[in-house]
Amino acid sequence: MHDINALKELLKEPKEVMITTHHKPDADALGSSLGLAGYLKKKGHRVTVITPSDYPNFLNWMEGNDDVIVYSEKNDALVQRITKESQVIFCLDFNSLSRINEMGEYIRQASGTKVLVDHHLQPEDFADLDFANTGAAATAEIVYDLIKAMGDGNLIDTGIGECLYAGIMTDTGSFRHPSTSQNVHLIIADLLHIGVNTSNIHRLIYDSSTELRLRFLGYALKDKLVVLREYNTAYFAITADELKAYDSKTGDTEGLVNYALSIEGIVFAALIIDRTQAVKMSFRSVGDFSVNEFARAHFNGGGHKNAAGGMSMDTLENTVAKFESLLPQYKEQLQHAINR
Repeated sequence: MHDINALKELLKEPKEVMITTHHKPDADALGSSLGLAGYLKKKGHRVTVITPSDYPNFLNWMEGNDDVIVYSEKNDALVQRITKESQVIFCLDFNSLSRINEMGEYIRQASGTKVLVDHHLQPEDFADLDFANTGAAATAEIVYDLIKAMGDGNLIDTGIGECLYAGIMTDTGSFRHPSTSQNVHLIIADLLHIGVNTSNIHRLIYDSSTELRLRFLGYALKDKLVVLREYNTAYFAITADELKAYDSKTGDTEGLVNYALSIEGIVFAALIIDRTQAVKMSFRSVGDFSVNEFARAHFNGGGHKNAAGGMSMDTLENTVAKFESLLPQYKEQLQHAINR
């Protein structure tokens, strides 16, 4: 929070503010964005939230969702104009402008003050004010702490609190990941105090599956799970045709990689999906094995020590072959990453 006084000075008068987050926003990305937007609107700022892509329907209950602008080729001119005219641009839950596709260059060229609020490792140096905290469990946690540091904790109402709770709950794996700190629990206690219905938020996010999504999950678990005991690794590889067969929507594959990681003895899990334009990859691990380093070294990605993403411009078949071919060089690490 070393830039907090500069942020207070920046926001002391109402301004045109833009908030954006990463491609295919999850609950932390959208929740932190809408939570911050709700707060800034209370302070008199004119706020626009723009996402670089669509996001899952199970997040559309958040307060402020109806006003979100989802970038597309059709509204490219509008997004460029808003970016150019914004006096302050908040970049939430991503630390490289490449994570927001076409919008990245628009923000790079923008004259507005850029404010980074994020918790991922190894951020790109593009922001004027930096509130990156790799020790935070979620970007929503940092947003909460920012609002409190600004002296405005009393402005966190139920609507803002619900957005922030969704981000913290999901990024901590419902409070089971090692990142679940004392600070996280104190924040949740405060959100409970102001009336946030935590069980309802859990239901809205985790109990809103379509029938096809459940059938896809069953198919993936039965026919697509590969377990490599020699390397304590398991993965799913999903084709574009399989996604189409189950009418897969944004968010339908979210959480699938965790099923592979839940197998006894597995310390490294991957979800490898042919998204047509590219092969997208999600990595998870337990213990000391860093999927952030693995993704950065081999698949143009990164993230957290135990949760990261990557991509490949090769075919799905070749990407899977490359993934498997890399495992022998990590064999010793994978066998000693954790004692179960």
